[in-house]
Amino acid sequence: MHKLITSIQNSLVKEIVQLQEKSRVRKKKGLFIIEGVREISLALKGNYDVKSVWICEDIITLEKVNSLLGLTEETEFIIISKEVYQKISHRKTTEGIIAIVKTKEFDLANLELPPTSLILIAEAPEKPGNIGALLRTADAANLDAVIIANPKTDLYNPNIIRSSVGCVFTTNIAMGTTDEIIDLLKQKNINSYAASLNENSIPYTEVNFKGSSAIIVGTESTGLSDNWLNNSKKKIIIPMQGEIDSLNVSVSAAILIFEAKRQRNIN
Repeated sequence: MHKLITSIQNSLVKEIVQLQEKSRVRKKKGLFIIEGVREISLALKGNYDVKSVWICEDIITLEKVNSLLGLTEETEFIIISKEVYQKISHRKTTEGIIAIVKTKEFDLANLELPPTSLILIAEAPEKPGNIGALLRTADAANLDAVIIANPKTDLYNPNIIRSSVGCVFTTNIAMGTTDEIIDLLKQKNINSYAASLNENSIPYTEVNFKGSSAIIVGTESTGLSDNWLNNSKKKIIIPMQGEIDSLNVSVSAAILIFEAKRQRNIN
């Protein structure tokens, strides 16, 4: 089924704008917005419930959307004018398609992990670009999970969806407080390795990541909290040879993760 909306004053249009812009509205309604064929496809792959799809037929046809996404007959299709599309789209270069999707809970208690798991933990990340890059790295390495400790933003922020290129929908993600996550690691016998510039840190290449391992990274400005540093199995460092001692957090995480993957691939 489908309907037509041509006015930017339509109440549903105003609702989409609020879902794009306001985290509290997304949380209250349990809905968020996805733009673009690739991102919507990944949400479907991640078993997200797509409530409606908004299509600007000046850019893409309903028939093409159906062929690309294979949506169910129960999905509501809304045909919109170019003016409405320009009003509601966060990214002006997407393919003329926007979806309203039901959120999921990233409950730490529901996190499922395989034996000898490899996970990434990021403490209090704030910048959407960094969060998206961390999720892309996790996807590239096929990590077992990403855990956000003390989250500062909701993962359905349009900038996180864009910067993660949709990996936010297919990555095994959980959120919790630092204390909750430390307890979980202890319960599951997962060794934790905290990235730190501490003078007692050892080079990351000297660590054995072959057992169940959690790589923990903090913010670029303050690093990890004392709670993580005091409760990690080892503090690790990436030796640097230049004039500065700080890499982007997503770059640091990628170096550490792929060293762990390298070790695990050695027979």
